[in-house]
Amino acid sequence: MEKANIKNLYTLDGRVPVAKAVPFGLQHILAMFVANLAPITIIGAASGLEGSQIAMLLQNAMFVAGIATLVQLFPIWKIGAKLPIVMGVSFTFVTILSYVGVTYGYPVAIGSILVGGIVEGCLGLCARYWRKIVTPVVAASVVTAIGFSLLPVGTRSFGGGYSDSFGSVVNLVLGSVTLAACLLFNIFAKSYWKQLSVLFGLIVGYILACVLGVVDLSAIFDGRLVALPKLMPFAPEFHAGAILAVTIIFFVSAAETIGDSTAVAASGLDREIEEKEIVGALSCDGFCSAMSAVFGCPPVTSFSQNVGLVAMTRVVNRFTIGVGAVCMILAGLLPPVGNFFSSLPESVLGGCTIMMFGNIMVSGIQMISKAGFNQRNVTIVALSLAVGLGFTSATESDIWHVFPQIVQDIFSGNCVAVVFVVSILLSALLPNDMEVKPAGVEK
Repeated sequence: MEKANIKNLYTLDGRVPVAKAVPFGLQHILAMFVANLAPITIIGAASGLEGSQIAMLLQNAMFVAGIATLVQLFPIWKIGAKLPIVMGVSFTFVTILSYVGVTYGYPVAIGSILVGGIVEGCLGLCARYWRKIVTPVVAASVVTAIGFSLLPVGTRSFGGGYSDSFGSVVNLVLGSVTLAACLLFNIFAKSYWKQLSVLFGLIVGYILACVLGVVDLSAIFDGRLVALPKLMPFAPEFHAGAILAVTIIFFVSAAETIGDSTAVAASGLDREIEEKEIVGALSCDGFCSAMSAVFGCPPVTSFSQNVGLVAMTRVVNRFTIGVGAVCMILAGLLPPVGNFFSSLPESVLGGCTIMMFGNIMVSGIQMISKAGFNQRNVTIVALSLAVGLGFTSATESDIWHVFPQIVQDIFSGNCVAVVFVVSILLSALLPNDMEVKPAGVEK
Protein backbone atom coordinates (compact mmCIF):
# COMPACT_ATOMS: atom_id res chain seq x y z
CA MET A 1 0.00 0.00 0.00
CA GLU A 2 2.83 2.39 0.87
CA LYS A 3 4.48 1.80 -2.51
CA ALA A 4 1.16 2.39 -4.26
CA ASN A 5 0.71 5.71 -2.44
CA ILE A 6 4.23 6.80 -3.36
CA LYS A 7 3.61 5.94 -7.02
CA ASN A 8 0.71 8.40 -6.89
CA LEU A 9 3.31 11.20 -6.76
CA TYR A 10 3.74 10.61 -10.50
CA THR A 11 0.01 10.61 -11.32
CA LEU A 12 -2.41 13.53 -11.38
CA ASP A 13 -4.90 11.93 -9.01
CA GLY A 14 -4.66 9.64 -6.02
CA ARG A 15 -3.82 10.23 -2.38
CA VAL A 16 -0.31 10.56 -1.07
CA PRO A 17 0.41 10.32 2.69
CA VAL A 18 0.45 13.83 4.13
CA ALA A 19 3.90 13.23 5.65
CA LYS A 20 5.20 12.55 2.13
CA ALA A 21 3.10 15.25 0.44
CA VAL A 22 4.35 18.09 2.67
CA PRO A 23 8.03 18.05 1.61
CA PHE A 24 7.18 17.60 -2.07
CA GLY A 25 4.56 20.37 -1.90
CA LEU A 26 6.90 22.68 0.01
CA GLN A 27 9.56 22.13 -2.64
CA HIS A 28 7.22 23.62 -5.23
CA ILE A 29 6.40 26.64 -3.07
CA LEU A 30 9.99 27.37 -2.06
CA ALA A 31 11.05 27.23 -5.72
CA MET A 32 8.85 30.23 -6.54
CA PHE A 33 8.46 32.04 -3.22
CA VAL A 34 10.98 34.85 -3.63
CA ALA A 35 10.04 35.40 -7.30
CA ASN A 36 6.38 35.64 -6.24
CA LEU A 37 7.14 38.62 -3.98
CA ALA A 38 9.77 40.50 -5.99
CA PRO A 39 7.40 42.06 -8.60
CA ILE A 40 5.30 43.70 -5.88
CA THR A 41 8.36 45.30 -4.32
CA ILE A 42 9.48 46.69 -7.70
CA ILE A 43 6.05 47.94 -8.81
CA GLY A 44 5.17 49.30 -5.36
CA ALA A 45 8.43 51.22 -5.04
CA ALA A 46 8.05 52.65 -8.57
CA SER A 47 4.46 53.70 -7.77
CA GLY A 48 5.48 55.53 -4.62
CA LEU A 49 3.85 53.20 -2.10
CA GLU A 50 5.00 53.32 1.52
CA GLY A 51 6.90 50.44 3.10
CA SER A 52 3.91 49.45 5.24
CA GLN A 53 1.68 49.32 2.15
CA ILE A 54 4.16 47.12 0.27
CA ALA A 55 4.45 44.80 3.31
CA MET A 56 0.65 44.47 3.38
CA LEU A 57 0.59 43.65 -0.36
CA LEU A 58 3.31 41.02 0.08
CA GLN A 59 1.13 39.34 2.69
CA ASN A 60 -1.90 39.49 0.39
CA ALA A 61 0.12 38.12 -2.55
CA MET A 62 1.00 34.91 -0.72
CA PHE A 63 -2.67 34.34 0.13
CA VAL A 64 -3.80 35.07 -3.45
CA ALA A 65 -1.13 32.83 -5.01
CA GLY A 66 -2.22 29.92 -2.82
CA ILE A 67 -5.90 30.36 -3.72
CA ALA A 68 -5.12 30.68 -7.45
CA THR A 69 -2.97 27.53 -7.36
CA LEU A 70 -5.80 25.57 -5.73
CA VAL A 71 -8.19 26.76 -8.46
CA GLN A 72 -5.77 25.54 -11.15
CA LEU A 73 -5.44 22.18 -9.41
CA PHE A 74 -9.11 21.72 -8.49
CA PRO A 75 -11.18 23.66 -11.05
CA ILE A 76 -14.34 25.61 -10.32
CA TRP A 77 -16.65 25.02 -13.29
CA LYS A 78 -14.40 25.57 -16.34
CA ILE A 79 -11.95 27.77 -14.44
CA GLY A 80 -8.79 25.79 -13.75
CA ALA A 81 -6.73 23.36 -15.85
CA LYS A 82 -6.64 20.42 -13.42
CA LEU A 83 -2.89 20.34 -14.14
CA PRO A 84 0.08 20.60 -11.72
CA ILE A 85 0.46 24.35 -12.27
CA VAL A 86 1.60 26.69 -9.50
CA MET A 87 0.40 30.30 -9.71
CA GLY A 88 2.20 33.42 -8.53
CA VAL A 89 2.58 37.15 -9.16
CA SER A 90 3.81 37.67 -12.71
CA PHE A 91 7.07 39.37 -13.69
CA THR A 92 5.61 39.97 -17.17
CA PHE A 93 3.68 43.01 -15.94
CA VAL A 94 6.48 44.73 -14.00
CA THR A 95 7.46 47.20 -16.74
CA ILE A 96 3.97 48.28 -17.77
CA LEU A 97 2.55 48.45 -14.22
CA SER A 98 5.55 50.44 -13.00
CA TYR A 99 4.92 52.87 -15.86
CA VAL A 100 1.19 53.08 -15.11
CA GLY A 101 1.86 53.47 -11.38
CA VAL A 102 4.30 56.33 -11.95
CA THR A 103 2.15 58.07 -14.58
CA TYR A 104 -1.38 57.62 -13.23
CA GLY A 105 -1.02 56.23 -9.71
CA TYR A 106 -1.34 52.75 -8.23
CA PRO A 107 -5.19 52.75 -8.07
CA VAL A 108 -5.26 53.13 -11.88
CA ALA A 109 -2.92 50.13 -12.14
CA ILE A 110 -5.37 48.13 -10.00
CA GLY A 111 -8.31 49.16 -12.19
CA SER A 112 -6.39 48.11 -15.32
CA ILE A 113 -5.56 44.71 -13.80
CA LEU A 114 -9.19 44.19 -12.88
CA VAL A 115 -10.42 44.85 -16.43
CA GLY A 116 -7.53 43.07 -18.16
CA GLY A 117 -7.95 39.98 -15.99
CA ILE A 118 -11.63 39.70 -16.85
CA VAL A 119 -10.79 40.08 -20.56
CA GLU A 120 -8.20 37.29 -20.41
CA GLY A 121 -10.58 35.08 -18.42
CA CYS A 122 -13.30 35.48 -21.05
CA LEU A 123 -10.72 34.91 -23.81
CA GLY A 124 -9.78 31.67 -22.10
CA LEU A 125 -13.37 30.45 -21.95
CA CYS A 126 -13.61 31.05 -25.72
CA ALA A 127 -10.33 29.24 -26.47
CA ARG A 128 -12.08 26.59 -28.58
CA TYR A 129 -12.63 29.24 -31.27
CA TRP A 130 -8.99 30.30 -31.62
CA ARG A 131 -7.04 27.35 -30.16
CA LYS A 132 -6.08 25.99 -33.59
CA ILE A 133 -3.82 28.94 -34.35
CA VAL A 134 -1.51 27.76 -31.54
CA THR A 135 -0.10 24.80 -33.47
CA PRO A 136 2.33 22.30 -31.89
CA VAL A 137 5.35 24.05 -33.43
CA VAL A 138 4.14 27.44 -32.14
CA ALA A 139 3.73 26.03 -28.62
CA ALA A 140 7.16 24.37 -28.86
CA SER A 141 8.76 27.65 -29.93
CA VAL A 142 7.14 29.51 -27.02
CA VAL A 143 8.21 26.89 -24.45
CA THR A 144 11.79 26.98 -25.79
CA ALA A 145 11.75 30.78 -25.60
CA ILE A 146 10.52 30.63 -22.00
CA GLY A 147 13.46 28.38 -21.15
CA PHE A 148 15.95 30.69 -22.85
CA SER A 149 14.44 33.80 -21.26
CA LEU A 150 14.73 32.30 -17.77
CA LEU A 151 18.43 31.48 -18.02
CA PRO A 152 19.48 35.08 -17.20
CA VAL A 153 16.91 35.07 -14.36
CA GLY A 154 18.57 31.99 -12.86
CA THR A 155 21.99 33.59 -13.28
CA ARG A 156 20.80 36.80 -11.60
CA SER A 157 19.47 34.81 -8.64
CA PHE A 158 22.66 32.74 -8.48
CA GLY A 159 24.68 35.93 -8.15
CA GLY A 160 22.48 37.35 -5.38
CA GLY A 161 19.65 39.12 -7.19
CA TYR A 162 19.25 42.86 -7.65
CA SER A 163 21.47 43.96 -4.79
CA ASP A 164 24.80 45.69 -4.29
CA SER A 165 26.34 42.31 -3.42
CA PHE A 166 25.59 40.75 -6.82
CA GLY A 167 28.42 38.42 -7.82
CA SER A 168 30.09 38.57 -4.41
CA VAL A 169 32.15 35.63 -3.15
CA VAL A 170 29.53 34.84 -0.50
CA ASN A 171 26.70 34.70 -3.05
CA LEU A 172 28.71 32.58 -5.49
CA VAL A 173 29.64 30.17 -2.68
CA LEU A 174 26.01 29.90 -1.55
CA GLY A 175 24.78 29.28 -5.11
CA SER A 176 27.52 26.74 -5.86
CA VAL A 177 27.04 24.80 -2.61
CA THR A 178 23.28 24.71 -3.15
CA LEU A 179 23.69 23.47 -6.72
CA ALA A 180 26.23 20.85 -5.62
CA ALA A 181 23.89 19.68 -2.84
CA CYS A 182 21.06 19.26 -5.35
CA LEU A 183 23.24 17.26 -7.73
CA LEU A 184 24.77 15.03 -5.04
CA PHE A 185 21.38 14.30 -3.48
CA ASN A 186 19.99 13.42 -6.90
CA ILE A 187 22.93 11.06 -7.51
CA PHE A 188 23.04 9.25 -4.18
CA ALA A 189 19.43 9.32 -2.90
CA LYS A 190 17.36 6.20 -3.45
CA SER A 191 13.92 5.68 -4.93
CA TYR A 192 11.46 8.60 -4.87
CA TRP A 193 13.66 10.55 -2.46
CA LYS A 194 15.68 11.63 -5.51
CA GLN A 195 12.83 13.97 -6.41
CA LEU A 196 13.45 16.02 -3.25
CA SER A 197 16.86 17.16 -4.44
CA VAL A 198 15.72 20.79 -4.79
CA LEU A 199 14.32 20.88 -1.25
CA PHE A 200 17.53 19.32 0.08
CA GLY A 201 19.61 21.91 -1.75
CA LEU A 202 17.46 24.73 -0.37
CA ILE A 203 17.88 23.43 3.19
CA VAL A 204 21.66 23.05 2.86
CA GLY A 205 21.98 26.49 1.28
CA TYR A 206 19.77 28.12 3.93
CA ILE A 207 21.75 26.58 6.79
CA LEU A 208 25.02 27.75 5.22
CA ALA A 209 23.53 31.24 4.72
CA CYS A 210 22.62 31.35 8.43
CA VAL A 211 26.14 30.30 9.39
CA LEU A 212 27.61 33.01 7.16
CA GLY A 213 25.28 35.62 8.66
CA VAL A 214 23.42 36.33 5.42
CA VAL A 215 19.97 35.64 6.93
CA ASP A 216 18.51 38.03 9.51
CA LEU A 217 16.62 35.59 11.74
CA SER A 218 15.37 38.41 13.99
CA ALA A 219 13.18 39.72 11.15
CA ILE A 220 11.17 36.47 11.06
CA PHE A 221 9.25 37.35 14.23
CA ASP A 222 7.97 40.92 13.86
CA GLY A 223 5.40 40.78 16.64
CA ARG A 224 2.45 39.69 14.49
CA LEU A 225 1.21 36.12 14.68
CA VAL A 226 -1.89 36.41 12.47
CA ALA A 227 -2.69 38.90 9.69
CA LEU A 228 -5.90 38.61 7.69
CA PRO A 229 -5.70 39.68 4.03
CA LYS A 230 -7.15 43.12 3.32
CA LEU A 231 -9.85 43.43 0.69
CA MET A 232 -9.75 46.48 -1.59
CA PRO A 233 -6.79 48.22 0.04
CA PHE A 234 -6.81 50.50 -3.02
CA ALA A 235 -10.06 51.60 -4.65
CA PRO A 236 -9.63 50.89 -8.38
CA GLU A 237 -9.61 53.81 -10.81
CA PHE A 238 -10.00 53.45 -14.56
CA HIS A 239 -8.06 55.10 -17.39
CA ALA A 240 -8.64 53.99 -20.99
CA GLY A 241 -4.99 54.21 -22.08
CA ALA A 242 -3.74 52.31 -19.05
CA ILE A 243 -6.41 49.62 -19.49
CA LEU A 244 -5.44 49.13 -23.15
CA ALA A 245 -1.73 48.86 -22.36
CA VAL A 246 -2.19 46.41 -19.49
CA THR A 247 -4.75 44.31 -21.40
CA ILE A 248 -2.28 43.87 -24.26
CA ILE A 249 0.24 42.49 -21.76
CA PHE A 250 -2.43 40.05 -20.60
CA PHE A 251 -2.33 38.59 -24.13
CA VAL A 252 1.42 38.13 -23.70
CA SER A 253 0.80 36.46 -20.34
CA ALA A 254 -1.76 34.21 -22.03
CA ALA A 255 0.91 33.08 -24.51
CA GLU A 256 3.25 32.23 -21.62
CA THR A 257 0.47 30.34 -19.84
CA ILE A 258 -0.22 28.29 -22.96
CA GLY A 259 3.49 27.52 -23.18
CA ASP A 260 3.76 26.59 -19.49
CA SER A 261 0.64 24.42 -19.61
CA THR A 262 1.80 22.68 -22.77
CA ALA A 263 5.22 22.05 -21.21
CA VAL A 264 3.65 20.59 -18.05
CA ALA A 265 1.53 18.19 -20.10
CA ALA A 266 4.49 17.21 -22.29
CA SER A 267 7.17 16.85 -19.62
CA GLY A 268 5.06 15.68 -16.68
CA LEU A 269 2.31 13.64 -18.33
CA ASP A 270 3.98 12.61 -21.64
CA ARG A 271 1.07 13.78 -23.76
CA GLU A 272 -0.24 16.79 -25.67
CA ILE A 273 -2.35 19.31 -23.82
CA GLU A 274 -6.12 19.10 -24.28
CA GLU A 275 -8.37 21.97 -25.33
CA LYS A 276 -10.29 22.00 -22.04
CA GLU A 277 -7.00 22.30 -20.16
CA ILE A 278 -6.02 25.40 -22.14
CA VAL A 279 -9.50 26.83 -21.48
CA GLY A 280 -9.09 26.16 -17.77
CA ALA A 281 -5.53 27.46 -17.52
CA LEU A 282 -6.26 30.74 -19.30
CA SER A 283 -9.56 31.41 -17.56
CA CYS A 284 -7.92 30.79 -14.17
CA ASP A 285 -5.03 33.05 -15.19
CA GLY A 286 -7.43 35.88 -16.02
CA PHE A 287 -10.12 35.64 -13.39
CA CYS A 288 -7.64 34.96 -10.57
CA SER A 289 -5.69 38.04 -11.73
CA ALA A 290 -8.90 40.03 -11.34
CA MET A 291 -9.24 38.54 -7.86
CA SER A 292 -5.65 39.54 -7.17
CA ALA A 293 -6.56 43.14 -8.05
CA VAL A 294 -9.33 43.02 -5.44
CA PHE A 295 -6.58 42.33 -2.89
CA GLY A 296 -4.47 45.17 -4.31
CA CYS A 297 -1.91 42.90 -5.98
CA PRO A 298 -0.50 42.60 -9.54
CA PRO A 299 -1.73 39.80 -11.85
CA VAL A 300 -0.96 36.16 -11.15
CA THR A 301 0.10 33.62 -13.75
CA SER A 302 1.60 30.16 -14.10
CA PHE A 303 5.16 29.98 -12.77
CA SER A 304 7.81 28.61 -15.11
CA GLN A 305 10.02 27.73 -12.12
CA ASN A 306 7.53 25.05 -11.21
CA VAL A 307 7.20 23.84 -14.79
CA GLY A 308 10.94 23.21 -14.64
CA LEU A 309 10.54 21.41 -11.33
CA VAL A 310 7.86 19.15 -12.83
CA ALA A 311 10.12 18.43 -15.80
CA MET A 312 12.98 17.52 -13.45
CA THR A 313 11.12 15.49 -10.80
CA ARG A 314 8.04 14.21 -12.70
CA VAL A 315 5.97 14.84 -9.54
CA VAL A 316 2.54 15.88 -10.86
CA ASN A 317 0.16 14.79 -8.09
CA ARG A 318 -2.48 17.47 -7.54
CA PHE A 319 -3.02 16.66 -3.86
CA THR A 320 0.71 16.98 -3.18
CA ILE A 321 1.04 20.35 -4.91
CA GLY A 322 -2.23 21.40 -3.27
CA VAL A 323 -0.58 20.82 0.12
CA GLY A 324 2.09 23.29 -0.97
CA ALA A 325 -0.65 25.78 -1.96
CA VAL A 326 -2.18 25.46 1.51
CA CYS A 327 1.26 26.24 2.98
CA MET A 328 1.31 29.37 0.81
CA ILE A 329 -2.09 30.43 2.13
CA LEU A 330 -0.87 29.89 5.70
CA ALA A 331 2.18 32.00 4.88
CA GLY A 332 -0.24 34.76 3.88
CA LEU A 333 -2.17 34.44 7.13
CA LEU A 334 0.76 33.84 9.50
CA PRO A 335 3.45 36.53 9.12
CA PRO A 336 6.22 34.50 10.84
CA VAL A 337 5.74 31.71 8.28
CA GLY A 338 5.78 34.15 5.39
CA ASN A 339 8.79 35.99 6.80
CA PHE A 340 10.66 32.69 7.13
CA PHE A 341 9.97 31.75 3.51
CA SER A 342 10.84 35.21 2.21
CA SER A 343 14.16 35.20 4.11
CA LEU A 344 15.50 32.59 1.67
CA PRO A 345 18.57 34.21 0.03
CA GLU A 346 18.38 34.78 -3.74
CA SER A 347 21.70 33.00 -4.34
CA VAL A 348 20.39 29.85 -2.66
CA LEU A 349 17.32 29.94 -4.87
CA GLY A 350 19.52 30.50 -7.92
CA GLY A 351 21.56 27.41 -7.13
CA CYS A 352 18.39 25.35 -7.50
CA THR A 353 16.69 27.14 -10.38
CA ILE A 354 19.51 27.14 -12.93
CA MET A 355 19.02 23.45 -13.66
CA MET A 356 15.22 23.76 -13.54
CA PHE A 357 15.23 26.54 -16.15
CA GLY A 358 17.51 24.48 -18.34
CA ASN A 359 14.97 21.66 -18.14
CA ILE A 360 12.26 23.95 -19.53
CA MET A 361 14.47 24.74 -22.52
CA VAL A 362 15.13 21.03 -23.08
CA SER A 363 11.37 20.33 -22.84
CA GLY A 364 10.82 22.88 -25.62
CA ILE A 365 13.46 21.21 -27.79
CA GLN A 366 11.78 17.84 -27.20
CA MET A 367 8.45 19.37 -28.26
CA ILE A 368 10.08 20.70 -31.44
CA SER A 369 11.38 17.21 -32.14
CA LYS A 370 7.92 15.76 -31.58
CA ALA A 371 6.40 18.32 -33.99
CA GLY A 372 8.94 17.20 -36.59
CA PHE A 373 11.99 18.74 -38.25
CA ASN A 374 10.42 19.35 -41.65
CA GLN A 375 11.40 22.47 -43.58
CA ARG A 376 8.30 24.42 -42.52
CA ASN A 377 8.75 23.74 -38.80
CA VAL A 378 12.47 24.44 -38.91
CA THR A 379 11.79 27.81 -40.59
CA ILE A 380 9.17 28.77 -37.97
CA VAL A 381 11.36 27.79 -35.02
CA ALA A 382 14.57 29.25 -36.42
CA LEU A 383 13.14 32.63 -37.42
CA SER A 384 10.90 33.11 -34.37
CA LEU A 385 13.74 32.32 -31.94
CA ALA A 386 16.26 34.38 -33.91
CA VAL A 387 14.01 37.44 -33.91
CA GLY A 388 12.65 36.88 -30.41
CA LEU A 389 15.98 36.34 -28.68
CA GLY A 390 18.03 38.69 -30.85
CA PHE A 391 15.70 41.69 -30.88
CA THR A 392 15.11 41.59 -27.11
CA SER A 393 18.66 41.13 -25.87
CA ALA A 394 19.70 43.89 -23.49
CA THR A 395 22.46 45.13 -25.79
CA GLU A 396 20.22 45.40 -28.85
CA SER A 397 16.92 46.61 -27.36
CA ASP A 398 17.40 50.08 -28.96
CA ILE A 399 16.26 48.52 -32.24
CA TRP A 400 12.69 49.21 -31.02
CA HIS A 401 13.20 52.96 -30.52
CA VAL A 402 11.30 53.94 -33.72
CA PHE A 403 8.12 52.25 -32.44
CA PRO A 404 5.50 53.86 -30.16
CA GLN A 405 6.17 53.59 -26.43
CA ILE A 406 3.41 51.04 -25.91
CA VAL A 407 5.01 48.70 -28.50
CA GLN A 408 8.38 49.12 -26.80
CA ASP A 409 6.84 48.35 -23.39
CA ILE A 410 5.28 45.15 -24.72
CA PHE A 411 8.02 43.73 -26.92
CA SER A 412 11.45 45.30 -26.37
CA GLY A 413 12.30 43.23 -23.30
CA ASN A 414 9.97 40.26 -23.72
CA CYS A 415 11.34 37.57 -26.02
CA VAL A 416 8.39 35.26 -25.30
CA ALA A 417 5.93 37.82 -26.70
CA VAL A 418 8.03 38.34 -29.84
CA VAL A 419 8.50 34.59 -30.40
CA PHE A 420 4.75 34.04 -29.95
CA VAL A 421 3.76 36.72 -32.47
CA VAL A 422 6.39 35.76 -35.08
CA SER A 423 5.67 32.02 -34.82
CA ILE A 424 1.90 32.62 -35.07
CA LEU A 425 2.36 34.76 -38.20
CA LEU A 426 4.73 32.29 -39.84
CA SER A 427 2.47 29.36 -39.00
CA ALA A 428 -0.46 31.17 -40.62
CA LEU A 429 1.39 32.43 -43.72
CA LEU A 430 3.87 29.72 -44.72
CA PRO A 431 2.66 27.02 -47.14
CA ASN A 432 2.07 23.59 -45.66
CA ASP A 433 4.48 21.88 -48.06
CA MET A 434 7.92 23.48 -48.11
CA GLU A 435 10.01 20.36 -48.62
CA VAL A 436 12.69 20.55 -51.29
CA LYS A 437 11.77 18.17 -54.12
CA PRO A 438 14.45 16.35 -56.11
CA ALA A 439 14.74 17.57 -59.72
CA GLY A 440 12.14 16.01 -61.97
CA VAL A 441 9.84 14.89 -59.13
CA GLU A 442 6.25 16.08 -59.46
CA LYS A 443 4.36 17.43 -56.44
